[in-house]
Amino acid sequence: MSNEHKVAIVTGASQGLGEAIARAFLSRGYRVVGTSRSIKPSDNPNYLTIAGDIGDPATGKQVVAQALARFGRVDTLINNAGIFVASEFTAYTEPQYRDMLSTNLNGFFYTTQHAVEAMLKQGSGHIVQITTTLVDQANSKVPSVLASLTKGGLAAATRSLAIEYASRNIRVNAVSPGIIKTPMHAPETHGALAALHPMKRMGEVTDVTQAVLYLEDAGFVTGEILHVDGGQVAGA
Repeated sequence: MSNEHKVAIVTGASQGLGEAIARAFLSRGYRVVGTSRSIKPSDNPNYLTIAGDIGDPATGKQVVAQALARFGRVDTLINNAGIFVASEFTAYTEPQYRDMLSTNLNGFFYTTQHAVEAMLKQGSGHIVQITTTLVDQANSKVPSVLASLTKGGLAAATRSLAIEYASRNIRVNAVSPGIIKTPMHAPETHGALAALHPMKRMGEVTDVTQAVLYLEDAGFVTGEILHVDGGQVAGA
């Protein structure tokens, strides 16, 4: 295939935000590589799906290698895969701790390393992490230390990578959502979840995809944590 079209990799692409982000890039004419444990095969020649555990070092390597083999380049990486568990600190279990570290941090590390290598060879690239505003504004109604630990690590890494690669034409940003209306939130919880935002509504999936696409287009923006959270970062 010709490699003239830009190529985006989206992790956690089987549902929710990841699925919507993958669709948004496809609608822009990008070729997309989507990965998650449960992702289904695609019959779209511009969409390559790869099933795998993003916390496994082999998965990130395979995803980038197959993107290069199939489409010839890697322009954008969206590190969307993540696990969120709200819990009192002392109630977290060891498996929850291991799973969140594996998906939220290991998955970012292994995939991003290989993507950056590809981007350096082609002379450009863009990386976006999906974090959470609970990193910046803790909320006693949503105790979530492990989200702050792992997603906070991604926010810090975003700024560090942005500076490390700014002179080499690789931009690194993040989108920090509030609570987004996805199938993971049952309709009967929407009222209570909406109340956690100063705007008194939950976010829509399109709010996040629009933010990701803005950062994709914003060539002079790097090291940015773009909050899409109904005002949560500003305070209660």
